[in-house]
Amino acid sequence: MSNKIIGIDIGGSKTHIGLVQDSKVIEELIFPTSANAPKDQIVTEIIQGIKQISDSDFSGIGIGVPGLVDEDKGIIYDLWNIPSWNEVHLKAHLEDHFKKPVRITNDANTFALGEKKYGKGKAYKNLVGITLGTGFGTGIIINHELYSGTLSSAGELADIPYLDKTIEDYCSGKFFQSQYDMEGREVHEMAQKGNSDALKIFEEYGTHLGNAIRIIINVLSPEAIFFGGSVSKSFSFFENSLKNKIDSFPFKRVTKKLIIAPSETFNVSILGSAALINLQKQE
Repeated sequence: MSNKIIGIDIGGSKTHIGLVQDSKVIEELIFPTSANAPKDQIVTEIIQGIKQISDSDFSGIGIGVPGLVDEDKGIIYDLWNIPSWNEVHLKAHLEDHFKKPVRITNDANTFALGEKKYGKGKAYKNLVGITLGTGFGTGIIINHELYSGTLSSAGELADIPYLDKTIEDYCSGKFFQSQYDMEGREVHEMAQKGNSDALKIFEEYGTHLGNAIRIIINVLSPEAIFFGGSVSKSFSFFENSLKNKIDSFPFKRVTKKLIIAPSETFNVSILGSAALINLQKQE
């Protein structure tokens, strides 16, 4: 059996397919997701993308998607950024076509799993991975194992009410757009140049994110929290205000041991998707 695995990260704007061997992505393909196309067209494009990477020399396919997943049956439900994917039996489609095992979960789970298996998360028994991008996603590792809950929805803090909106509105890229009518990338570039307004925006952002982290500490009390996604690249600009908010947490012995850092694992979500197949083998 081949030791190569296909890892896929499906997003509303792009689809990233990688061929993983010996903990490295040796071939990859990135193409725009036809987010508004019929469901079958999107499935066909994924199949074509897999064939471009490797027609048959792989042992399985692991996939992360931004939404609900019946992990046992491999059915994807209600992807808000891919409207036609209200119910897609993707596991069945791909297994019928490639005759290889397929495993699917939420993309925040693949990020957390990738960090646990291939990144700084190796050292920790219990950790949380948070994707900070257009949305706010959370993946949970408990006792070295991925915990995904019902329909892979465990840890989804995004919709928790916060101030006048939700945590996602204040702790993802939406914050910069809704509060300051700017893209996070613009604020990052300004902050790099020392712009005081941009630095204040990131300070405010870090405070909001710190409040979300406090909820995670109360519920899960992980040893480590790792950030991924586009906003995580600005970590140095909101690190201090984030940690100041964490420092106000009442149980100092807990937060003193907590590691909070951005991921440094290249292609972490692709690696995490591929790791789903190794988990399946272990089971």
